[in-house]
Amino acid sequence: MGIGLRSNIIWNTMNHALPFSLASVLSRSAGIVLAGALALGSVAASAQGASGSGLESLEAFVKNTRSGRAEFTQVVTSPARDGQTAKTKTSSGSFEFLRPNRFKFVYKKPFEQSIVSDGQTLWLHDVDLNQVTARKLSQVLGGTPAAVIAAAADIKALQADFTLVPQPGKDGLEWILATPKTKDGQVQSISVGFRESAKGSELARLEILDSFGQRSVMSFSNFEVNPALNAAAFQFKPPAGADVIRQ
Repeated sequence: MGIGLRSNIIWNTMNHALPFSLASVLSRSAGIVLAGALALGSVAASAQGASGSGLESLEAFVKNTRSGRAEFTQVVTSPARDGQTAKTKTSSGSFEFLRPNRFKFVYKKPFEQSIVSDGQTLWLHDVDLNQVTARKLSQVLGGTPAAVIAAAADIKALQADFTLVPQPGKDGLEWILATPKTKDGQVQSISVGFRESAKGSELARLEILDSFGQRSVMSFSNFEVNPALNAAAFQFKPPAGADVIRQ
């Protein structure tokens, strides 16, 4: 079974060469929807006239949260097709990041997979298959949700890739709708929800709609703001005997 059958949603939002899985959860993975996106290019004008608390939360999150750690649960819903009802798949795991450009998603259920960026290379490790896929981060990061929630150094770094529109608050969260400016990508829209706390703006939820009509909702819990993390925590070394694919 090749990487195309087991690749992860988060991976595929950043890897245009593989069949899109933000839209098609693979046979052995519930996948990730690394989501979060913001738009500031064309938002400047609309943000000035909007109440924009969602925009303020986003700006505060990118500026003040230099590192983070959380648990997550993700539910991916595929649209009904050929008379069949919509299908859902659930996955869970942990998430860490260190700005700029270092992040780690560790899927624990239903299958063990890791997606790690060391700042230069993006790695996908499928534990069950003992298979590792690697790509240069610079080739895949721009215009993806990962750029927002984990990688961007500041708001200006996001302006070229997203269009951002503040949304009405719901579920006790402040929301931003982010639309990638690149139209040939696989992400159609991303909504990012922030929860305000004594610690500041905390990432609470990501909702992504892909070009195939598949919807992914990632909910975060036990979010830690600015934990003591260092670059060494994001180094990845392929396990002995693993099949390593470099793209």
